[in-house]
Amino acid sequence: MSPDDTLVHALLGAVVTVVVSPFVPFAPIVGGLIAGYLQGGDRDDGLWVGTVSGAIALVPLVVIAFLLANVFVFMVSGAMGPGRMVGGFGLVAIVVGLLFAAVYTVGLSALGGWLGNYVRYDTDIGSR
Repeated sequence: MSPDDTLVHALLGAVVTVVVSPFVPFAPIVGGLIAGYLQGGDRDDGLWVGTVSGAIALVPLVVIAFLLANVFVFMVSGAMGPGRMVGGFGLVAIVVGLLFAAVYTVGLSALGGWLGNYVRYDTDIGSR
């Protein structure tokens, strides 16, 4: 597989992940599965394209979460007064949230990429 194909398959998987995330639990698996299925190659190729797909999908998902969090903080801080939501706890919560989002999105996408490759080559679904 050429690197251009890998990027295209990863982008398709990332788009699927971002679009279905509000509706489907564990959506990164679905995006990674599609990317891994399209990629072909061996299991490592599926794992790699799933990982890249998750990393690409992480960017818009974090931006959307950041915007929604700002709206929430604005509404809460308006009720409690300015400056009450900042501090060390807020910074720790942001860092932990970002780490969780990264592990969740990239890890499940990698798993989906591996599963997509498995479906393509080792099941009856992929041989049609």
